[in-house]
Amino acid sequence: MEQSIVKVQHLSHRYTGNWAIRDINFEIASKGIVGLLGSNGAGKSTTMNIICGVLNQTEGEVSIAGIDIRQHPEEAKKQIGFLPQNAPLHLDLTVNEYLEYCAHIRLIEKKKIKESVEAAKERCGVAHFSKRLIGNLSGGYRQRVGIAQAIIHRPKLVVLDEPTNGLDPNQILEVRELIKEIAVDRAVIISTHILSEVQVMCQEIKMIENGVMVFADTLEAFNNYMKPNSLLVSLENPPSAEILSAFPGIAKVDFLTTKQIRLEFDPQMDITEDFIQTSIGQGWHLKEISQEKSSMEAIFAKLSNKVKKQ
Repeated sequence: MEQSIVKVQHLSHRYTGNWAIRDINFEIASKGIVGLLGSNGAGKSTTMNIICGVLNQTEGEVSIAGIDIRQHPEEAKKQIGFLPQNAPLHLDLTVNEYLEYCAHIRLIEKKKIKESVEAAKERCGVAHFSKRLIGNLSGGYRQRVGIAQAIIHRPKLVVLDEPTNGLDPNQILEVRELIKEIAVDRAVIISTHILSEVQVMCQEIKMIENGVMVFADTLEAFNNYMKPNSLLVSLENPPSAEILSAFPGIAKVDFLTTKQIRLEFDPQMDITEDFIQTSIGQGWHLKEISQEKSSMEAIFAKLSNKVKKQ
């Protein structure tokens, strides 16, 4: 892979007697969007907090842009921007006042603060609300201000926890586009339970379940994790459900319309060619046939059950 911005090696963390995560290993490239998935309590929040330097791990190493976050936390955190699920906004401040405050916290040189604030506002589309109180902004624009504070110091890594939570459909689309723009020249990690979010934004997926890494690969590999187990067929002269059920390998027949049928089959068997030949021989007049890929929800459930609770 290209040069990585995040490198996690043998990461483990224990709360009292229980391991929250155990032997997590992965790398993240310097550009693009990575989805961090996992069920509630799976360990993704622990992993995210360690990466951001909020929590010190029990074992293992995390480096950001080659800097060990435990040995050199201040230097490593200069490379990180973080937007938690509940954005740390001061509703009684204007957008300008808040972002200037964030610039001071990020130790940006005084002479560069104005330039940094203007650049962050422009990038996030909130420049026209510079003097408006944050408390008077809509949810979508508040989230934009939250993202602005995460990028004001030009970090190489931006971590967003549930970035579209609570937004309406139009606001979700706008924030998604903003995140894609930000990821053009830096790495972005999105922690979310909304699988459609991952599908439209992420190039890679890291999934943690019961404290261990169960998947770390591309979105395409995730989508192809399970073999297809159903066919959608269109027949001009379909036989009865009983006849179709008797076809070798077919486990379930579902008539969606009088002529369109979903056929669930044993994924260990490839029935497509045999079905085509039979439909020709029996005069079913096959018009269309296609394999249905497993849904992201089904793949998520499969991976979630891959490991037993520790």
